[in-house]
Amino acid sequence: MAQPNLTDVDWSKIPAPTDDGGAAHLKGLTLPSVTLRATDDTSVTLSALQGRTVVFAYPRTGEPGKIALVDDWDMIPGARGCTPQTCAFRDLFAELKAAGAAQVFGLSTQSNAYQTEIASRLHLPFPVLSDERLQLTRALNLPTMEVAGLTLIKRMALIIDDAQIAHVFYPVFPPDRNAADVLDWLKLHPQKS
Repeated sequence: MAQPNLTDVDWSKIPAPTDDGGAAHLKGLTLPSVTLRATDDTSVTLSALQGRTVVFAYPRTGEPGKIALVDDWDMIPGARGCTPQTCAFRDLFAELKAAGAAQVFGLSTQSNAYQTEIASRLHLPFPVLSDERLQLTRALNLPTMEVAGLTLIKRMALIIDDAQIAHVFYPVFPPDRNAADVLDWLKLHPQKS
């Protein structure tokens, strides 16, 4: 089945993910020294970044008119919504920065080449990180799902203060509200100097 419009979604027809406890261990963890390739042709080691970092993770972005990964993608709780989530972070990028996010990144297990296409098509003002080899995913034991033989990160957002996870948004639903929820949290919890 071809991917429908990727940003116009009736969330009442999409099953919401439940909190399976898969992210309960993350708050307070110090990030490991893992370097990931970014869509801006840099290598990023999240644990080396100073200040507050926002990382939103998603299973897999689609391409309009292309074949879906599996026919029932929309019925997998938490699968649908990667493009709406990403576009919401794009649209609120300046406000996220103004609220204290020194840097913002998207994260998925898709290849850097695939992510570079989406970053260009969606005009993203932030890089997307590729964890194609699952280095960060495994090191942090991020919640994942297996679809069509691929390991995909379940949708979440992390607030990282100087390499330590300060807050976790999980599960995330609907995806297009995640950026606003992160922005609200940043405004209520300014980073201590």
